Amino acid sequence: MSRPIPRTRRAPLLAGAALALLALAGCSAASGSTADAGAATPKLSTVKTLADPKSWQGPSTAKISQEPVEPITTGAQKLPVKLTDTQGEKVTVKNTDRILALDIYGSISRVTFELGLGDKIVGRDISSGFAEIQDRPLVTHNGHDLNAEAILALNPTLIITDTSLGPWDTILQMRDAGVTVVTVASSRSLEKSGELVGQIATALGVPQRGEVLSKRIDASVAKTEAQIAKVAPSDPAQKLRVVFLYVRGQAGVYYMFGTGSGADDLVTALGGVDVAGEIGWSGMRPLTDEGLVAARPDVILMMTKGLESVDGVDGLLEKVPALQQTPAGQNKRVVDMSDTEILSFGPDSSRVLDALAVALYAPKAAGSATAEKVAGASGSAGSGS
Repeated sequence: MSRPIPRTRRAPLLAGAALALLALAGCSAASGSTADAGAATPKLSTVKTLADPKSWQGPSTAKISQEPVEPITTGAQKLPVKLTDTQGEKVTVKNTDRILALDIYGSISRVTFELGLGDKIVGRDISSGFAEIQDRPLVTHNGHDLNAEAILALNPTLIITDTSLGPWDTILQMRDAGVTVVTVASSRSLEKSGELVGQIATALGVPQRGEVLSKRIDASVAKTEAQIAKVAPSDPAQKLRVVFLYVRGQAGVYYMFGTGSGADDLVTALGGVDVAGEIGWSGMRPLTDEGLVAARPDVILMMTKGLESVDGVDGLLEKVPALQQTPAGQNKRVVDMSDTEILSFGPDSSRVLDALAVALYAPKAAGSATAEKVAGASGSAGSGS
């Protein structure tokens, strides 16, 4: 039987609760995804970029290539591990034979695989979409809801999670049932990816592997950022003004992500101007017409299912009329990417940045499932230079 969350344990949940609620609101979104179909976006190094990135009209879809896991096996595992997790719980990890690594981004499971312990994972969340984990049974039902029966049926010895999945009572039930639970940070950003890897590696008793993986991620991201810097305008006036919108049309959810949401980190790495931060928009807050118009974005970043939930770009402009007063709306300049990739911030970070950069600076190469339709409607779709 579930029990209420004690008052002292509610506060740590708030950091992840906002994004969890948003994601749960999207569970009834269409199952299809433009990002799920077709070939991966070509590499930035192989495409010809626009002379003026602001000249393009029409949407683009970014899709990363599915690269195989590269497990790190150097550095022996040392158990037991005694730690204090991000909720302040004192935990002793004694057994990692049967692991569940669960979050709304699919990044905890991917990191666990990269740390060489993928063979110990016995189940998965719906956001874990990489090939190596697909044969593991789902423990999230109805979208992102944790299912207690499915979890207990797998007899896990360790659960590593954050506060982005719910209901949280399910995790408390696992603790009551004697399962070791370690909670890691829910916030995601390029800057904090090393911190997340370190927390997971510590819980698994492989801190040395965590250091290796963090350096590998940092190096690949730095390399991609350097490539982006070569094609992104250096003149501040020519830089793309970008904002991230989280939309779930069927639930009436319209949010703009600002400083501290992770989206700001992404936009900056892409060589754009984080206009939400520029107008003082912090965290994840309901979209306002005034905020959107004040931001004057050239490009809207969105999750693919969010764009689908409003029937594409035309539907978005209809449901958010204020967008039509911005350059992004006037040019129908929307870039979408898979919900489980765009803000995952982990081993895939460099590929996410590369694919998004192509969509921003070489959109003709990126393509879009709706590009022809939009171009026909506007009669003035741009072309690569």
